[in-house]
Amino acid sequence: MSEKKQDKQFFTVARVFFLLIVIPLSLMAILIANGIFKLGVTVKERAVNVLDQKSQEEIKIRAMNIADEVTNFLTERKKDALVATIIPATESAYKQFVNENRRNIWIKEGDKLKQVSAPIYTEMTFIDKNGNEVIKITNGEIASKAKLTNVSIPANTTYKSETYFASAKAFNKGDVFVSPVTGWYVNRADFEKGKRFSGVIRFATPLYGKEGLQGIVQLALDYRHLGTYTDHVIPTQSAPVFEADASTGNYAYMVDNRGLIISHPVDYHIEGLYPDGRPVQPLTEQTSAELTKKGEEVLNLNLMGFVDPNMPLIAKDAAAGKSGIKTYKFGGHTKFVAYAPIKFYTQDSPAPAGFGWIGMGVDVEKFGEIAAKATQNIDKEAKAWSTTIILILVISIIILFGIAALLSKGISRSIAAEVPPDAQGEGPFYDDEEEDK
Repeated sequence: MSEKKQDKQFFTVARVFFLLIVIPLSLMAILIANGIFKLGVTVKERAVNVLDQKSQEEIKIRAMNIADEVTNFLTERKKDALVATIIPATESAYKQFVNENRRNIWIKEGDKLKQVSAPIYTEMTFIDKNGNEVIKITNGEIASKAKLTNVSIPANTTYKSETYFASAKAFNKGDVFVSPVTGWYVNRADFEKGKRFSGVIRFATPLYGKEGLQGIVQLALDYRHLGTYTDHVIPTQSAPVFEADASTGNYAYMVDNRGLIISHPVDYHIEGLYPDGRPVQPLTEQTSAELTKKGEEVLNLNLMGFVDPNMPLIAKDAAAGKSGIKTYKFGGHTKFVAYAPIKFYTQDSPAPAGFGWIGMGVDVEKFGEIAAKATQNIDKEAKAWSTTIILILVISIIILFGIAALLSKGISRSIAAEVPPDAQGEGPFYDDEEEDK
């Protein structure tokens, strides 16, 4: 057989192998790669939805857990007030009580956070039934007689307007008056200079003896122990921080049963008092521009409908004792907030509103970054699989072409060996049709 004929047969056999093996293999690889790509897109879309739902639910559960922790903390303080009525009303006993009741708070040393023990109460007093302070422990030390005053007159109290004596005096034995968070207001200018809100929550209860009302026992809870439940929390991370950055829109805060902010990364949003005891007014639609210009930006979420109509709805829902998730816009951020009620109830803070509620706000764009990281991982996996399939396809085609070439040559040689060299020489050749004629 001539070399030209052999080559022709070789290429014919190669084309047969190509049609029977390589093309089906290529089509199968393309279909598999396309399937993996579509699966990656579908999984990515579902993962984003699941991640959104899962992460939101996790943040909501975290808000509920913090609310429960605050509830337990305040319940313990109420018990302390009742215990204080059965210990001896002496300076030494009161001083020991204050110094032994301690909890850890976070502080910052250099670039590191650490916890240190601090007294829970900045003040403990025994007040007679006329309002005169008889025993007073302030910051762990016994106050001199010269520093004792009559607190039945609000102007004589630490914050010039407190009515805890009159409120507690009207209570029955075993009842405890719990004041709102009370402290001097910190405006924007002072906050930016480094000043932070400090204050107290007063727990006061009547002390009865054989002759009836003897007086009032009062404990002043250091505000820092309350604020620590939200001040160091970032909703999307587990590690504590010293101060959350409000500009990120990703932080926790606390609201009382009046709708007023009582813990927030930006302290000028926290309700406070002027030096004469008057409360700083919260922002309203009518006063917002003027007060913001002065650096006085107290927030009452019940009055914040002019910023976003969902804000008072959240406060209303939480005041009804409900937990949930809603979105709103504030401070240039579109946020979702998970909220949960603080189920601490007293005569002045009855159910369902109780003491207030915890909010965990997360910037929607920040939240989207979490979902984006998950989808990026899915994209990487899909691309890796597609690349692997393409690589396998290319290698397979090369190998199959090699095998096809070897087989084609072998078949061509076999045919050549079976056909005599002169079988296709010159001579008369007849078609079958001519033979039939």
